[in-house]
Amino acid sequence: MKTLTTTDELQAFCEEAANYPYVTVDTEFLRERTYYSKLCLIQIAFSGDGENDAVLVDPLSDGLSLEPLYTLFRDESVVKVFHAARQDLEIFWVDASVFPKPLFDTQVAAMVCGFGDQVGYETLVRKIVKEGVDKSSRFTDWSRRPLSEAQQTYALADVTHLRRVYEFLAADLERSGRSHWVAEELQVLTDPATYDIQPQEAWRRVKTRTSSGKFLAVVRELAAFREDYAQTNNVPRNRVFKDDALVELASTKPRTGADLGGSRLLLREARKGAIAEGILQAVAKGINCPADKHPRADRSREKMQVNPALSDLLRVLLKAKTESAGVAAKLIAPSADLDAIAAGERDVAALTGWRHEVFGEDALRLCNGEIALAAKGQSVKVVAL
Repeated sequence: MKTLTTTDELQAFCEEAANYPYVTVDTEFLRERTYYSKLCLIQIAFSGDGENDAVLVDPLSDGLSLEPLYTLFRDESVVKVFHAARQDLEIFWVDASVFPKPLFDTQVAAMVCGFGDQVGYETLVRKIVKEGVDKSSRFTDWSRRPLSEAQQTYALADVTHLRRVYEFLAADLERSGRSHWVAEELQVLTDPATYDIQPQEAWRRVKTRTSSGKFLAVVRELAAFREDYAQTNNVPRNRVFKDDALVELASTKPRTGADLGGSRLLLREARKGAIAEGILQAVAKGINCPADKHPRADRSREKMQVNPALSDLLRVLLKAKTESAGVAAKLIAPSADLDAIAAGERDVAALTGWRHEVFGEDALRLCNGEIALAAKGQSVKVVAL
């Protein structure tokens, strides 16, 4: 196996790869101690079975530029194949503001092809390639050098087996006419907004038990400070302070450093210096926020008048439709969306795009009393009224 450590080597490989209809790509990275992923290794392969058809790229090598790879990513004549691509794409977007196009994600494709919810790479290799995946190097510290031969073999297998997985799934989608389903699903992965985390919106991820505007104003400012500090200093947000400490601070509203010393949940490092100062400023800003600027929690679905019988019928319909289509049910509609439909909501993903073809059209007909469901043997049939 070959590891590329210079820009010229990467340039030569990418130019050769551009002659093929697709390349498979994977990355190894670390994120335990940083806000942004630290890219440690890139694996790339193109169609074939020669020893030079798949390589490792060492982004930690001095002087190596990834621009040849990004040029290949921009070449729309070559499909870029990943498995569970979200974190990989975030790395490339943050580093170079580039998305691989066109993109194919085998995890998404596998769900459309009936392999279940968020199916793992190992499962697909076992079922499609009929081989196992060596797990011995799964918990490798990929930033350490040199990598052992076992680690390199493990990493390279992530793109060599992926070739056959891709070819199988792409052919299946072509036969079933569902390629556009996958294309719809992948749009969110190549949307910059997916990776653009705005500090002022970070409070929406914090779980609280109150909808008080005054309380949420402090939560918003604390979450914004934490996100901004974590991004600026490239540290995990939980290393600044955790959610439970954030909620405690929003409840106690400390005004001085001595007040911070009384916190039960705040990390010791956060009770002094820049973090402590930022906390006190955020709390003060939240307290002084005018009432008309208070954030409001989205409680719209809590107030929905859900028809429980209709909700149950929609679950039966979804199960029947997904079994017939061979598609993972959660890919079409989570339980919350079914309840929303039963409450009269129509701005629901399950009623749009390819989901409308599989489930949404009959779901609306069921809601309107235009169809009924009948059991026939082991299956459920749709009956027009």
